[in-house]
Formats: sequence, structure tokens, C-alpha cells
Amino acid sequence: MWLYFRLFLLALRLLGRDRRDLVLENLALRQQLAVFERRGHRPALAPADRRFWSHLARGWQPWRRHLVLVQPDTVVRWHRTAWRIRWRRKSRARRAGRPRFDPAVIALIQRLRRENPTWGTRRFQGELHQLGLRISRTTVQRYGSPPTPSPSWRTFLCLHAPEIWACDFFTVQTLTFRTLYVFFVITHERRALVHWNVTRHPTAAWVWQQIREATPWGQHPRYLIRDRDAKFGGDFVPRARGIGIETILTPFRAPQANAIAERLVGTLRRECLDHVLVWNERHLRRLLREYVAFYNAARPHQALRQVPPAGDRRHGGPGTRVVGEPVLGGLHHVYRWAA
Repeated sequence: MWLYFRLFLLALRLLGRDRRDLVLENLALRQQLAVFERRGHRPALAPADRRFWSHLARGWQPWRRHLVLVQPDTVVRWHRTAWRIRWRRKSRARRAGRPRFDPAVIALIQRLRRENPTWGTRRFQGELHQLGLRISRTTVQRYGSPPTPSPSWRTFLCLHAPEIWACDFFTVQTLTFRTLYVFFVITHERRALVHWNVTRHPTAAWVWQQIREATPWGQHPRYLIRDRDAKFGGDFVPRARGIGIETILTPFRAPQANAIAERLVGTLRRECLDHVLVWNERHLRRLLREYVAFYNAARPHQALRQVPPAGDRRHGGPGTRVVGEPVLGGLHHVYRWAA
């Protein structure tokens, strides 16, 4: 009799319940039954099970009476953990720093790197500056150029740079095992090559003729730096003083005293002569003629704030695309905006 009375009370309670509660109770029991049907002595709870009970506990009040899988406090802990994860993701800081560069600029930096493998970071930065693109050295290293050590060299009489020239010799070996001598004169103010020539037999008379050709119509410096090479001759100093040039002789075994001329020799070798085989004197003249024109008019110089010795060669503003003109058969390139 008591059993029938309990069943009657249960039926009355079920009839008075909402259809939503019946559906949620059925869903909760089926979910727990699915967990128990998994293999293993103690089935492990998946992240989906935790999310299910976390959402169910937030939207259904009598969820505790139908939970037999774990303790109710465990579900509360799951919900709090999910809440912390949600707000941690929402409050995550946005990407800091400056926005990425234009992909076209990145592609241009990589193109310069492919076409000029011997250039350093400063050269790339200077070339981009001539195109009107002011890009930092760090950006050039990130997208196109490996880091190179910053060159360091002593400033030689910087207060008198406009009045100082320097001259020197360097040798070039040909394929026929002959030695050619190259004489050049460079200015300290703009680092411009004002004169150069090639010979197989340098003499004092030949050297003095080069000085006369480098200083036409009285356009000569006040000081001329040179080493103590015997090819200049013993009467070079008084003859130079006669036309208003004071000769400064460098100390013995001290190439730093004529640093600008020595640096130019290194530049000529690294950027031109180390990449070609010289046949004869005529071939060397043609190579130097093309490279000197590129050096004075187009090559950016670090000491001149990335401007060539002949002055800024910028061609208008940015256009639609960048075109490159090869120098020395593609060993270097000069870039400009196409119209």
C-alpha cells in the first residue's frame, strides 16, 4: 500500500513539472550514462564533458539532484576555470609595435639582396633612400640583409677636408701575369674620384703629368696626402709647392694616415676587380671607366649620409614600379622609379 502511495505522489510531481525540466533531466542522465559506457574501470572525463556540465549548471537550477558522476563542487570549479580562461583570452593584449611593412617594399628589399649579394646593410639602406624610402637599418637586416659590422675609421683633418686631396697607387694583375699600376686622386670633402690613369711603367714624369691633368686651370687643393713611394720622384714636393700644393707625407708603414685613399682601394677591389679577370690594360681602363662613373654619380656613400659624391640623384617621387639599370654587366645596379 505504501509503495503505491509513493508512486502516486511521484506521478503527481511529474505531471506538475515543466517540459523543459524533463528534457534537461533526460539529457543529463543520458550524458552520464554515455560516460559510464566508456571503456575502463574509471572512465576519464573529456573536456567536452566538463563544458557540458558547466553550461548546464549555469542555465538549469536543479542540476545538483541529478548529478551522480562527480561532486557538485567539481562542476562549480570547472565553471570557474572556464570563466577565467574566457576572460584571459578576451583581455589578451593586442599585437604591440608598429604595423608590418608594405609587402611591395619587403619584396623590393629582397630583390635588391638577390641582385647585389656583395652589398652590406648600409648600401641597401642608402639605395632605398635614393628611391625615397626611408627605412631603418634594423628593418633592412630583418627582411633582406644579414647583419654586418658597422665600419669604423678615423676622421683625418675633418676641419680642412674641403682643401685636402689624396693620391695613391695600387696594382692589378692580368691574365698574362703582367702588373698594371693604377694612379688615382680623390677629394676628402666629397670622396669623389677627380682623376685616374693606368700604366705599366710608372715614372716620376708620368706621375707629375697626372697631377697636372687632375688640377686644370688652377683648380688644385691646398694639401695633398701621399705616401713615400719612390715613383713620385725626389723633386715632387718642391714642384707641387711651386703651384700652391703643400705635400703631406705619411709615416712609414702607416696606411691609416691616408685612410680615405686606402679605403677607396678596398672599395675598388671588393666591388669591381675581385669579380673580374683583367685581360690587359685596355680591358682595365674600360672597367674602371664604367665603375668610376657609377661611383661618382650613383653609388651612395656612408660618410655623405647615403648620398653619392656627385650629389643626390633622386628621380622624383614614388611611381608605379622600380626599374634597375645594370652596371658592369649586372655586378651592381642603379635603381629608379619608373614613370
